[in-house]
Amino acid sequence: MKSASIINISRRGLLAGMGASTFVLAVGLPGPGRAQDEEPEFGRDAMPNGWTDDPKVFIAIDEDGIVTITAHRSEMGQGVRTSIAMVVADELGADWENVRVDQAPGHEEKYGNQDTDGSRSLRHFFMPMRRAGAAARAMLERAAAERWGVDVSEVSAAGHAVVHAASDRSLGYGELAAAAMDLDVPARETLTLKDPSTFRYIGKSDIGLVDNMDITTGTTTYGIDVRRDGMLYAVVARPPVYGGRARSFDDSAALAIPGVEKVVAIDPVDFPTEFAPLGGVAVIATNTFLAIKGRNALEIEWEDGPNAGYDSETYRETLSNAANSSGGKVVRDQGDFDEGLAGAARTIEAEYYIPHLAQAPMEPPAAVVEIRDGKAEAWGCVQAPQVTRLRLAERLGLAKEDVTVNVTLLGGGFGRKSKPDFVLEAGILSQAMNGTPVKLTWTREDDIHHSYYHTVSVEKMTAGLDESGRPVAWLHRTAAPTIGSIFAPDPKQQLPFELGMGLLNMPLDIENVRAENPEAAAHVRIGWYRSVSNIPHAFAIQSFIAELADAAERDQKEYLLEVIGPARKVNPTDLGDVWNYGENPEIYAIDTGRLANVIEEAATGIEWGREMPEGSGLGIAGHYSFVSYVAVAAEVSVQDGIVTVPRVSIAIDCGAHVNPDRIRSQMEGAVIMGVGQALMTEVTFAEGRAQQDNFDTYLIPRMDRAPQRIDVHLVSSEGGYDQPLGGVGEPGLPPVAPAITNAVFAATGQRIRQLPIADQLRT
Repeated sequence: MKSASIINISRRGLLAGMGASTFVLAVGLPGPGRAQDEEPEFGRDAMPNGWTDDPKVFIAIDEDGIVTITAHRSEMGQGVRTSIAMVVADELGADWENVRVDQAPGHEEKYGNQDTDGSRSLRHFFMPMRRAGAAARAMLERAAAERWGVDVSEVSAAGHAVVHAASDRSLGYGELAAAAMDLDVPARETLTLKDPSTFRYIGKSDIGLVDNMDITTGTTTYGIDVRRDGMLYAVVARPPVYGGRARSFDDSAALAIPGVEKVVAIDPVDFPTEFAPLGGVAVIATNTFLAIKGRNALEIEWEDGPNAGYDSETYRETLSNAANSSGGKVVRDQGDFDEGLAGAARTIEAEYYIPHLAQAPMEPPAAVVEIRDGKAEAWGCVQAPQVTRLRLAERLGLAKEDVTVNVTLLGGGFGRKSKPDFVLEAGILSQAMNGTPVKLTWTREDDIHHSYYHTVSVEKMTAGLDESGRPVAWLHRTAAPTIGSIFAPDPKQQLPFELGMGLLNMPLDIENVRAENPEAAAHVRIGWYRSVSNIPHAFAIQSFIAELADAAERDQKEYLLEVIGPARKVNPTDLGDVWNYGENPEIYAIDTGRLANVIEEAATGIEWGREMPEGSGLGIAGHYSFVSYVAVAAEVSVQDGIVTVPRVSIAIDCGAHVNPDRIRSQMEGAVIMGVGQALMTEVTFAEGRAQQDNFDTYLIPRMDRAPQRIDVHLVSSEGGYDQPLGGVGEPGLPPVAPAITNAVFAATGQRIRQLPIADQLRT
């Protein structure tokens, strides 16, 4: 099948290129009688979180029939621009070879929520995008019916044309676009969505990526690729300790370097920092190499501030003490844990540790900002363009309406590029250069030293087992700094959304359950990282279940399925102090039958139960997150203390499969990332400073440590396209590490309770 094309154009370029006959069903432009920034009549009513399904926002048809679909979510390898276009084009009845994709700039008033995180793009926008396509199709059909003077029920749109079968007449979409644009958008309740059996693109695996040719030939634009006339280049020396600042600096040696234009002090903001720059000293030059050279020549006296004593080993002890002490906030209290434990035949305890992690996307943060005539325009690899627009306007002292944020391709994101501090730095430096465009680039060392880190965590587990080895009492204490620490002055307990990631909504069939959250202070910037708090919660829970299975002398998989219990719906709103699930909490009810199904599928894929050679073993884990069910079965080999993972079987049930190829690639990527977390990846701190610099010390799997074989199983469940979609980008990650460490125990008899494994197995 031919591929659609991707178009990257700025707002200025779009408007300059518009003629009277171009984009007659206009993308994001006002329809008749509607002001530019007026909220769309069709899309906002009863749509949560600023979602919109207005076809006049997302769909444009030119006179030659070319359909341009606007993607308002950021593309970072997950294929969202392709998937959104597939959904719209399918309902529209467009031919894929006549489809183009445009990237929306940051514009909350027009596009609604544009934060590309939380595995929400298709999960939240599948139905709105279907409705947008169906509404545009209905408008084209009505335009054709009016031109022919027939009832609209006599015409149908398909194959990029509207057909009147009775008279054997047809009109192409391009011929009808202008007339369709003049029509009112039909009411949502009048739309007829296609039967899934007629889908041409949704659910198919032969579409390909709209970006693929440009990416593979190097002709597309990432944030780090942006060029502007007269552009200068900058890097920043930031405080080595979070909360520090430059007490003084000498820039004479830097300014003596030919090509260094200016040295600018960036003032930090008061805590909490949210998405503001950390402050420091910037060097602006005629190219990035010279800027880095100038930065190296700076003499800076740093004041380290309140986090100067942050040390990973010492802080681990602090977390461990908190997790082993009673008195933490009780966030789930089901049954009577104390009575259940007192009556248990046996008590098992274990403590698990997860270190800080940096997102470390392949493309480090990079942005360009230019200020002209009182208006700022930015280009960058951002996951949250509307937040970027707002914060940039605030920092530069401009009205939000005078700031444009253009979204480039992202060379990975994993949550780091949801935080626009790097765009603000570029804006500050452009302003310091009287509006000259400035490209701000983070080096890999900058990225690892100054990340919004995944939280460090200690998880303490206690279970009471009955005579048969089944748990009758369950206690989980989680001690971890919260993401809330970048937003509020002194929070020391996890936010409800963090606790709701596998802790409060733990669906095991156990009568007496208590979950506690003791205090834990943050000493670095804590941010969301792919899968967020599901990582430590899943690692602890799935590892602990395997330990209980061993204590009960049971098979890992069979024991896991037994404690999950019979197929039932577990409503998370009944389990604890969770976040507001909105008007439809049933969407988040956990179907334990679906969880059991993916566990069985992953186990079958790995040939669970087969005889393993000496030094090899199988492990399994399952987890629910982002409305999806994922299980991982891993085969490991341990030789001379070195763990390799030859084979992984991963199964996902995310509801309907909109873009199967992207689901498979996301699961494969999650496995590779999870292997890194299990075997080697961590950030540690001493004297407040990150101890890892680049990929020689912040280790990620090379080819020799990556699985030789990854089998992805897409599990279909009842309901199809009528049930809520689950996410795909994040839920594959949490069960990977515990499946691997459980396999290590099967291979060696040695239990891994601390990540990464690193050299724990070496004698």
